[in-house]
Amino acid sequence: MPELPEVAALRDFLTEHLVGREIVRVLPVAISVLKTYDPPLTALEGRTVTAVARHGKFLDLTTGDPGDPSGTGGPHLVTHLARAGWLHWKDRLPDGPPKPGKGPLALRVALETGEGFDLTEAGTTKKLAVYVVQDPADVPGIARLGPDPLADDFDEASFAQLIDGERRQIKGALRDQSLIAGIGNAYSDEILHAARISPFKLAASLTPDDVHTLYEALRTTLTDAVERSRGVAAGRLKAEKKSGLRVHGRTGEPCPVCGDTIREVSFSDSSLQYCPTCQTGGKPLADRRMSRLLK
Repeated sequence: MPELPEVAALRDFLTEHLVGREIVRVLPVAISVLKTYDPPLTALEGRTVTAVARHGKFLDLTTGDPGDPSGTGGPHLVTHLARAGWLHWKDRLPDGPPKPGKGPLALRVALETGEGFDLTEAGTTKKLAVYVVQDPADVPGIARLGPDPLADDFDEASFAQLIDGERRQIKGALRDQSLIAGIGNAYSDEILHAARISPFKLAASLTPDDVHTLYEALRTTLTDAVERSRGVAAGRLKAEKKSGLRVHGRTGEPCPVCGDTIREVSFSDSSLQYCPTCQTGGKPLADRRMSRLLK
């Protein structure tokens, strides 16, 4: 799933390629991705993109009124790529409208220059979401977002206040978009590994020293990932993300810090990775799913 660093890189890429250009056509291929109907998709056509923003894992394209193309009076095109969605930039879009079918293409946005982008979603579980709204806050997922962890005012005191009294595992707390915006499964693994904290540790049990270490790991991990992704073309961002991960998705490989074998805990729809030596005092975490398979 694209998380804060990748969405930030897509924002920068689209700012360079979209701002100042006119949208001539928005072509839905999979109607299920559309989560709003008023304004319609056609309300974007003939408008100029004036800005691209990020809200957590959401991308937000601002458009101007036809009479004021540099302004912000037009509707917003907001996208959440979910787990298997992606944005593919095209220097030249194919001629003719896309054909509906069973392929991954969900939506196409065409510019007056002949350029544009496709939104695609792999797999059978479809959660890619597209909204056309007058205000990004009209999108329920944006309205309930917590603070951005890379915002200037997100200091250690703010972080400590957020997790104070959280009676759940720290891994789940970090992934809760209403608590902190933009962190998902991969970067929560990376942050906890950098902080040398077990993903199963209760957030409420963290000491002040733990909170300090975790805050520093959070800011450093996300900042480094954003910097690695800066300037990377949209089509190469997935590979860049994977190459920078130290534990997530690396089950069975040696930990880059201590050399122990990276382990995994599986759930029904996801998994987490961790280093026993660095994070859990050398003890493997219980994997209930695997235990059931072995019975």
